[in-house]
Amino acid sequence: MDLFEKISADIKAAMLAKDKVRLETLRGIKKEFLEAKTAKGADGTLTDDTATRIMTKMVKQRRETAEIYTSQNRPELAANELAEAAVIEEYLPKQLTEEELTAELRAIIAQVGATSQREMGKVMGVASKALAGRADGRAISAKVKELLS
Repeated sequence: MDLFEKISADIKAAMLAKDKVRLETLRGIKKEFLEAKTAKGADGTLTDDTATRIMTKMVKQRRETAEIYTSQNRPELAANELAEAAVIEEYLPKQLTEEELTAELRAIIAQVGATSQREMGKVMGVASKALAGRADGRAISAKVKELLS
């Protein structure tokens, strides 16, 4: 069962459970998936890799919005955004810990043969693809910069 089918099945379960936050979030995910499937130039299919990228982007958007709400002293709206982010994260691969990220990046740096920050672009190209969905881009960038200095 691919992610699209799983989300569709979980929408039905959320309806039966009358879980409003989960239902609203899953419908939002399905909407994004359908838009990606029917976008200009798309072939009508949605790979799990593409679905994961879409959901990662959605989590990032929710977290940024929650930060804005928090800075504007609107904790009830921030809580709702964070609750939606938590639901979306259930469908994403497990995030790497700090130690796991460091180990993976050390291996990538060794593989690429990078020795200075000038070669950060080469490392980031490989690392972004290899760690997609398992680590945040900012965290990868910061750790690569740290390891190359």
